[in-house]
Amino acid sequence: MTARRWWWVAVLGMAALTGVLAIANLQTPWRLTLALTGIALLVVTWAVVGDRRAESESPSWTLVLLVTAAAGIGTAGYPTLAILQALAYPISWVFAARSRDAVVGNVLIAVAVGVGFAIGIGTGPEDIIQIIVTQSLALGFSLAMGFWITRMVELGEERGRLLTELQGAQEQIAALHRDAGAAAEREHLARELHDTIAQDLTGLVMLAQRARREGAGAVETLALIEENARGVLAETRALVAAGASVETGETRLDLLNALRRIAERFQRETGVTVTVQGPERLVLPRDLEVVVLRCAQEALANARKHARASRIEVGLVAEDGAVRVTVTDDGIGFDPDDAPDGFGLPGMRDRLALVGGSLTVTSAPGEGTRLAAEVRVQELTL
Repeated sequence: MTARRWWWVAVLGMAALTGVLAIANLQTPWRLTLALTGIALLVVTWAVVGDRRAESESPSWTLVLLVTAAAGIGTAGYPTLAILQALAYPISWVFAARSRDAVVGNVLIAVAVGVGFAIGIGTGPEDIIQIIVTQSLALGFSLAMGFWITRMVELGEERGRLLTELQGAQEQIAALHRDAGAAAEREHLARELHDTIAQDLTGLVMLAQRARREGAGAVETLALIEENARGVLAETRALVAAGASVETGETRLDLLNALRRIAERFQRETGVTVTVQGPERLVLPRDLEVVVLRCAQEALANARKHARASRIEVGLVAEDGAVRVTVTDDGIGFDPDDAPDGFGLPGMRDRLALVGGSLTVTSAPGEGTRLAAEVRVQELTL
């Protein structure tokens, strides 16, 4: 039911109850007239003034004063009709603009009903004491209940406001999480592009340059270009399919064979001798396998672009709950502290950090380079 209907139930219920009491117990015509006048004034006041304000509960001093008069008049006709103040007090609290106005309204109701009592039962000393005690208790109870209910309403509104703010904050956090997820996905895609397609395209460029130098005898180099181009296409499709791990016709490769395949391809493209050593059939979880292989690819790509090496050694070690891949070359070396971004070291460190791994770079000008990427593994399959 709506607030408007509940108010009507309360008003009509009170009117019916007090009307029955007045008619059943009063015999003096003027008392009955006063009692019924107070009841009628209550109903008419609500119908004319209160009904249109019930839903919005907009303030109305007119409503409060007329209900106060109805309670006083009814009580003057029949003192038992003082129970009308049980409805008058809530109306004062609900339809007063402020708590201070509600308190004033409550006092007026208590006074009006007290005057009605004086008219109905007399003004003797004992009657006055009884009226004062009764109305003081009624007023005190109404004020206590009114302030308590008002406080509960204020707390409810405050909690509603806080809930709205919390929901807004949750929506902002969700938006930030979505943005962070999108940024992480972009970074992931950038790493995959750098570690796969960009490296393969670099190899294609170098092979094309070699083919140009070889002229008409570049049949083998052209075959390598075609093979690498097909590899780039496969990598691109894997990225689109959100795969981008090192795969062949088999479902998966063990790490050592995967590294050998990468090394063989690198050696054919560059002419640099590459050896691979490590345990046979070492299988890692897919995400760790991808990280290790990509780090090895990046290290080989760095050697191709910067090292001027004649020999490269790739080692794979699994011990003490960790897997470590090392790439060592006999090239010109460099100062790791002054390495430019083009060496791809920040990308390798970021990739390893995502799985709790680490990267160690050992190098010096003229002394070659050794890169070691290590990841922790809970279970190793050999």
